[in-house]
Amino acid sequence: MEITEVKVYPANEGKLKAYATMVFDGCFIIRDMKVIQSDKGLFVSMPSRRKKDGTFKDIVHPLNSDTRTLVEQTIIEEYKKIAGDEE
Repeated sequence: MEITEVKVYPANEGKLKAYATMVFDGCFIIRDMKVIQSDKGLFVSMPSRRKKDGTFKDIVHPLNSDTRTLVEQTIIEEYKKIAGDEE
């Protein structure tokens, strides 16, 4: 599986820094990932839906830590490129 496209859309709404869209193999897209600033640095939050009990459940997410790291690093790298242009 190869990441073929990444788009980052700055938001800068408190801890929410941006939204991201990622395409895999030119045929599968994931939208509405979020770049979040935490006390430990930036991280990527997967798209989620609020359940009836008020908790959130990821709609899509990596099944292993290597894939999560690849997705997160790729999005954060793109975010930093864009944020650097604005600051």
